[in-house]
Amino acid sequence: MIGTESSASINKGSLPSANGNGTRSPTCSSDRVLNLEQGDPSVFQSYWSKMEDKCTMVISGSQLMSYISDFTTLCWFMEPEFQEAVRRLHRVVGNAVVDDRYIVVGTGSTQLYQAALYSLTSPGGPEPVSVVSAAPYYSAYPEETDYLRSRLYKWAGDAYEFDKNGTGPYIEVVNSPNNPDGTLREAVVKNRGDEGKLIHDLAYYWPQYTPIIRPADHDIMTFTFSKSTGHAGSRIGWAVVKDKEVARKMSKFIEMSTLGVSKDSQQRAAKIMGVICDDYKNFKSDELFFEHTRRVMADRWERLRQVVDRNQVFSLPKYPKQYCLFSGELIEPYPGFAWLEAKEEEEEIDSQKVLRGGIKVQGRTGSRFGVAQKYVRVSLLSNEEVFNQFLERLSTINSISNGH
Repeated sequence: MIGTESSASINKGSLPSANGNGTRSPTCSSDRVLNLEQGDPSVFQSYWSKMEDKCTMVISGSQLMSYISDFTTLCWFMEPEFQEAVRRLHRVVGNAVVDDRYIVVGTGSTQLYQAALYSLTSPGGPEPVSVVSAAPYYSAYPEETDYLRSRLYKWAGDAYEFDKNGTGPYIEVVNSPNNPDGTLREAVVKNRGDEGKLIHDLAYYWPQYTPIIRPADHDIMTFTFSKSTGHAGSRIGWAVVKDKEVARKMSKFIEMSTLGVSKDSQQRAAKIMGVICDDYKNFKSDELFFEHTRRVMADRWERLRQVVDRNQVFSLPKYPKQYCLFSGELIEPYPGFAWLEAKEEEEEIDSQKVLRGGIKVQGRTGSRFGVAQKYVRVSLLSNEEVFNQFLERLSTINSISNGH
């Protein structure tokens, strides 16, 4: 069972009311389950609501009607404005090398992950190539890898185990900062010569989440519009690729699966990325995007740590400060997810059930990430009202017993 304390004992000073007038919105009633299992980035909506005039664009009925953007380029369905905006944003932030690299646009980074797997394994061999990632790995990798039941590749689990016991060709997916635990990662599998290939998933390698310690420079790097700016609904991602043939195969995969990527979404993404870059160039905005969003994430982590330290039921990872090339300061990471670990010694404790059954918060169990179920991932990217309600509910936990 789960022990709780009366909500009357919570320090309300650290938990602002949901709507600022001391009343609780019915959308966050105590009977509602807070779904914090997925990383839906509504946390940045308040910033963009202040920028609507700058970001508004009008697309007439006669614009963007063709499948084709530029048939003379490798990724012929990519809008030139989008490609230029991607390169410009990375140069402003300094988180990836984009000069003399190929850009491939996709319908979110999920499609690009599939395209990268295809490009690295086709035309295929006698056995599917093993795909691995170090545990705790992103929970979607196993399902995404095996969803098409491809003969080209298969999910093979934890990269640490593969490094010890695995054989044959492999692809290691390096997620950095790692989802779920927020750590900066390097490849795990060593000394395999030409057998291994790498995909770097850098969805969260942006200044609001982590120090930018160097410009990333890897063979295949995937990014997503949803986590960089918060615009998940546009379904836009991109890959930065060194090798022309790999980029060509990735583009072909996207062509065959969706015949390109929405031009409307590409143009919207280009517009918004352009606004961010212009603000940094001219310093015309009252509050620059990455500085604002980093303050938001820092505030959330500070308040979360206060609650976790007070109730002593869960623990959180400790992150070292590192020098950030973007800010020019020593800063610590503020990941988009909280990786909670139950402090109880009993291995059978299921932290997801603890949160769901005790305080009506839906997280994602550690077993989905290849580790023990005493871990649970909780999104910190919700809107302010939901986040405050989460902290309020988490504050009421004071004990766990019998795994519930």
